[in-house]
Amino acid sequence: MDSFQQKTVIVTGAGGGIGRTIAITYALQDAHVILVDQNTVGLHQTLHEIQAEGKIAYTYTVDVSQPNEIETLFQEIQEKFKRVDVLINNAGVGLFKSIYDISVDEWDHVMHTNLRGTFVCSKEAAKLMRNNGGGSIVNISSTRALMSEPNSEAYAATKGGIISLTHALAVSLGSDGITVNAISPGWIETGDYQKLTPLDHQQHPSMRVGKPEDIARACLYLTDPKNDFITGTNLVIDGGMTRKMIYEE
Repeated sequence: MDSFQQKTVIVTGAGGGIGRTIAITYALQDAHVILVDQNTVGLHQTLHEIQAEGKIAYTYTVDVSQPNEIETLFQEIQEKFKRVDVLINNAGVGLFKSIYDISVDEWDHVMHTNLRGTFVCSKEAAKLMRNNGGGSIVNISSTRALMSEPNSEAYAATKGGIISLTHALAVSLGSDGITVNAISPGWIETGDYQKLTPLDHQQHPSMRVGKPEDIARACLYLTDPKNDFITGTNLVIDGGMTRKMIYEE
């Protein structure tokens, strides 16, 4: 695959988990990968893993809940790289707390990081994409936008908002040659996969728990220029769990 060779790819939340795997995957495709995270230690670990593969990446410590930091980031990217071809909005925080106890400040922090951060990054990236003939944005949502456990209101609201934001951006940016899609992961194990139990796997129609590589491959698919007919969609990658009826017996 040569679709990403010499392309500039930004991955937010690249300091660990799914974001790290996405970043490494694009680096292996010979993209110029820009790693963004507020966790400097995690960023350098991702950079180290990319360099161990003989590839090059660039790190930027940024808190996406702060619009001024995002704007500064994209100014630096414009000066250094002149363009953005792909943006993966993966940065986010979780909060699972009773609605009776969660504060407005805590709610706002989740909103500002997950939803507003995605919007501002998309806005700034789109400016550069438009000037260079287009590009692709992928927003990482969650199956929690579609179903819930208790005490997940803030997180669920942001992930639902990301799906709506995605199709709105797709319509607004289509004439500039920019595709915008979302991915909603289900259970993606970012820890020790070998510690999962048979039940963990067997409850999935796919008969296994997801891996970060499952999401990274989907990002490659959605951002491949040959797939520019795909925009405004939400790709659910959950081993079929949101399609499974579950009743207590």
